[in-house]
Amino acid sequence: MTVSGSNPPSGSTHDTSVVYVHKEPSLLRRAVPWLVALAILVGLYFLVQALARPFVSGTIRPSFSILRIPNGWQAALLWLLGAVGLLALTSFIGKVWGERTSKRTISYWQVLGDQLTHLFLWLVIFVAVYPLFFVLIASFDPRNSLYQFFLPTTGNVFVRSGLWPNFANSSLDNYTRLFDGVNIPAWQWILLGVIAGAALALLVITFLRRRASDERAYERPSRTLTYVALGALALIVLFMSPTQFQGQGNESKFLLSVRNTFLVSGLTGFIAILLSTTAGYAMARLRFPGRFQTLLFFIFIQMFPVFLGLVAIQYLLFALGLSNSFTGLILAYSGGAIAFNTWIYKGYVESLPESLEEAALVDGATRWQAFQKVVLPLSGSMLVFIFLNQFIGTYAEYIISSQVMTGIENWTVGILLFSYTSDQFSTKWGVFAASAVMGALPIVALFYGFQRYFVSGAVAGGVKE
Repeated sequence: MTVSGSNPPSGSTHDTSVVYVHKEPSLLRRAVPWLVALAILVGLYFLVQALARPFVSGTIRPSFSILRIPNGWQAALLWLLGAVGLLALTSFIGKVWGERTSKRTISYWQVLGDQLTHLFLWLVIFVAVYPLFFVLIASFDPRNSLYQFFLPTTGNVFVRSGLWPNFANSSLDNYTRLFDGVNIPAWQWILLGVIAGAALALLVITFLRRRASDERAYERPSRTLTYVALGALALIVLFMSPTQFQGQGNESKFLLSVRNTFLVSGLTGFIAILLSTTAGYAMARLRFPGRFQTLLFFIFIQMFPVFLGLVAIQYLLFALGLSNSFTGLILAYSGGAIAFNTWIYKGYVESLPESLEEAALVDGATRWQAFQKVVLPLSGSMLVFIFLNQFIGTYAEYIISSQVMTGIENWTVGILLFSYTSDQFSTKWGVFAASAVMGALPIVALFYGFQRYFVSGAVAGGVKE
């Protein structure tokens, strides 16, 4: 609702002729969220009734794949009602305490609504994180099975349903099988020690930087240790030989598959930087015929999934003699990375002041020298983001690698994990879970060590000069 006022005085820069008047929401608008919540609860009630009807009538009997715990729903609802009652009590205590300390009126229903929202978010987090927890506990189960044919009959509902493991049967057998028959020479042990020492020193520096007043004093040591660790890791990856793995079974080749994945993903990341930076800079700064159409084509090809090009990729690699080779797989990955990374880097370059490059051109620099000496040094975080984005995207890729690479010595992590579950009568779920946990550690380390580059790279180019 607006009302007209008097004309603003001369010289005033604010228009006061229109004044906003707050209007309370109508009763229907306030009732809509409660009606939607009531409809969801009613729908859940009928859904539970429909799911429980076959069990009650006896048409479906419990088995190892269909789990039915007597009185399980009642126990789960009692736990949920107990949590809601506890939150209602804490909300009332918080309301009373807040009113006494702040000397103002606090709505009890608003406090309770916030508490229930937090409870719902925690339930969502639990549902999202529990599969990871399940894979972790399955990696310590030597029975190599995700199913429990004979569930315990005692304990709480979580134990009887198999949601909480029986740690009495846990062992490290699945993890030891991953390193069976692996021969590591002395020079690789030395490099592993260098990596471990550099990682420990980086953790100490990270702790000190958070407590220091001037963080810039720790930037150079941190950068040096990072280069040392990455250099040692690169030497291990480049010079590790398949003859070091003499164990029986596919699981003994796990470290070899990790090495192959590091080699392919690392080189793919570097090629992605080379292609996307040059193409992105040209799209951002140069004006040439077909520029706009090329950008639209990059967007267009992102609409199609990767597996649509499998036949073409196979044909090209076979014609070039690059089938079943790391070179062919790297080229296949690199070609698919051009479009997205080019758009990302183009947006970043457009956010940089063009006057910096114009000053270099006035001083006699060529366009390439302006790109190399001015733009690239300012693109450190974006280059790291492109590399990590491409590295992580190809780390566990399966569709293309499974069609290009054959032979266990050339397998990547994704192909090796699938081999554990491809046999109908000898599925190795325990080894699969252990390999998944160990294979995820490098990705977790990358996220933890370079998370600031992910954040800065994801938002770079959002504001343009």
